Amino acid sequence: MENHKVFKMSFASVYPHYVNKVEKKGKTKDELHTIIFWLTGYNEQQLQNLIEDKTNFEDFFKNAPQLNPNVTKITGVICGYRVEEIEDKLMQKIRYLDKLVDELAKGKAMEKILRS
Repeated sequence: MENHKVFKMSFASVYPHYVNKVEKKGKTKDELHTIIFWLTGYNEQQLQNLIEDKTNFEDFFKNAPQLNPNVTKITGVICGYRVEEIEDKLMQKIRYLDKLVDELAKGKAMEKILRS
C-alpha cells in the first residue's frame, strides 16, 4: 500500500468530499463533525483551524488531542483493506476515518458508528 502521497494531502482537500458524500445520503455536516470529534478529540474551532491551515493528514492525526480508545472496535473493509489489519498506524487512522464516513453515508445508526 503506497501511502506517502495521502499522508501529505491536506485534510481540507478531502473534507469537502466527506461532506458531499454524507449530504448526498441525507446526513448532515454536524453528524460528520460528530464522528470526526469522536475519533480525534478535536472540537469545532480546532477543526475549522485545521481546514483553514490546510493541515496535512499526517499532522492532523499526529496533533489530534486524543484518539478515541474505542478505535479498535472499528473493523471491516475500506478501499480493499481490512482496517484492523493495516500495519501502518497513520494509514490505519486515515482509514478509520474513511470507514466512519462510509458508515454514516450508508445510514448506520450514530450509536453504532460511535461504538457506544
